[in-house]
Amino acid sequence: MTGAPDGGRYGEAVFRPEQAGEDRRIDLGALTYDDVTMARLRALGVGPGWRCLDVGAGTGTVSGRLLDEAGVRSVLAVDRDVRFLAGRPGLDVLEADITAPDLVPGRFRLVHARFVLMHLPEHERVISELAELVAPGGVLVLGDAVDLTSDRTPDTPYTTVMRAMWQGLRATIGTDVSWVPSYPQLLRGAGLGSVAAEIHVPPLLPGSPVSRFWADTWERSRAAMLGTGLVDDAAVDAAIRYLASEECAALSAGMLTAWGWKPGEGASP
Repeated sequence: MTGAPDGGRYGEAVFRPEQAGEDRRIDLGALTYDDVTMARLRALGVGPGWRCLDVGAGTGTVSGRLLDEAGVRSVLAVDRDVRFLAGRPGLDVLEADITAPDLVPGRFRLVHARFVLMHLPEHERVISELAELVAPGGVLVLGDAVDLTSDRTPDTPYTTVMRAMWQGLRATIGTDVSWVPSYPQLLRGAGLGSVAAEIHVPPLLPGSPVSRFWADTWERSRAAMLGTGLVDDAAVDAAIRYLASEECAALSAGMLTAWGWKPGEGASP
């Protein structure tokens, strides 16, 4: 995985898997987004007989639900660090860097990647190579964050820190969500058809999984945010208190999910 200009990358400079509680932070994201992801995958027809690839599988929540709820035949869960993943019947685990997709064997009816490509500067190449892993008639489903804190968004403790977070993560590990709305065009450019997309924006409510996720994410990326000069410790602390209060009135970052079908037998019209 190629890093940011200064050599950092996800899981090393920030969000280290060996840091206590990192699996809990990932699971808070899963509690926020897994139901939406699974509803979309089921609507696309994912089910019995499907062989699936889950890229950047994290703690394996989507992989497990594909087996338990969708009843797929098998899932290959791939991550650069697999300490939070354990194999089980139908689930194989592969420690690999998805920027080298030749390490992933075979072709799959479903290729799914969520909150992965936003951290990769070579995302266009990786999307094309992920499309090559889709079997004829299969579908590539990509999900990533979209930033809703525009220049016209009212300044609040939340928006101030979110802007600093995106800038700090871009400087340290190369995270860039500005291109995520171009997913449909990129999927079409990768040779896929019946391309479509949707956005889910979870509500920011005190104590909700997404509010706890952002608070934990800010704590773990605090040094990167401070390095931007946009915030200080007091501002980060104020934003964390704001998230937990009834005063919070803001839009969370959304999750854009886009999909496209590989031409061939069984493809969506």
